[in-house]
Amino acid sequence: MLSVLSYGRLVARAVIGGLSQTDSRDYSLVSASFGFGKDFRKGILKKGTCYGDDACFIARHRSADVLGVADGVGGWRDYGVDPSQFSGTLMRTCERLVKEGRFVPSNPVGILTTSYYELLQNKVPLLGSSTACIVVLDRQSHRLQTANLGDSGFLVVRGGEVVHRSDEQQHYFNTPFQLSIAPPEAEGSVLSDSPEAADSSSFDVQLGDIILTATDGLFDNMPDYMILQELKKLKNTNYESIQQTAKSIAEQAHVLAYDPNYMSPFAQFACDNGLNVRGGKPDDITVLLSIVAEYTD
Repeated sequence: MLSVLSYGRLVARAVIGGLSQTDSRDYSLVSASFGFGKDFRKGILKKGTCYGDDACFIARHRSADVLGVADGVGGWRDYGVDPSQFSGTLMRTCERLVKEGRFVPSNPVGILTTSYYELLQNKVPLLGSSTACIVVLDRQSHRLQTANLGDSGFLVVRGGEVVHRSDEQQHYFNTPFQLSIAPPEAEGSVLSDSPEAADSSSFDVQLGDIILTATDGLFDNMPDYMILQELKKLKNTNYESIQQTAKSIAEQAHVLAYDPNYMSPFAQFACDNGLNVRGGKPDDITVLLSIVAEYTD
């Protein structure tokens, strides 16, 4: 749970707040992750890059930096299925495709689609459901290409303000879009969306832009203004500072998740849907924090 997935211990030549864009330079992401499994208090840890039923990856290719998060649907546990198996396998497959160069930076939906259909054709039976968010930084074009299915998501922060973000996809309250693999007898009765249904976007980034990618365990417990307050503590672009800030954000969300008197974003959303709910939402929390920097091999 306290393990950190790090990537790109690069010499970042950027300044927080952004610099003018120079077309001739390649960009990269300096990234770190931190998270908690919902059953952290029981001392139950999972191997690999999973926090509870969440999973994530950070991968590098000569053409792009790619990262992703996925949130396994916990309801499968009632049927004897470990929800982390689906989300973890999905993210590992995405990571492998990137490292093998089997992707196009301008098409993150393609990464998700290819990975999902590989899972469907897997000879080893795999059941479960998951949301997913894929973020790609194209080094040369300086474009952030994204695909988001469900209620995980990302923020792009520049000059202390959110300048771009993902759109949440919900069928109805607390029922996000999701990829699924169901047993044959349950097909048609299990909610399953196409990876092509993911919301995609393209955004020009600048040196020093901050990109926060996370599962709903963060966004359900911390509103934007709290996240922005934590990001103000990020004073430079070295890996250690990024990792410490990711840790601080995840820890605050984890504390708020167990506060019965806190009016969390999730509780507010529930009230907007006619439910009398108060408090945080105990959940797995995964935070990937990245800064756009000049690429150095």
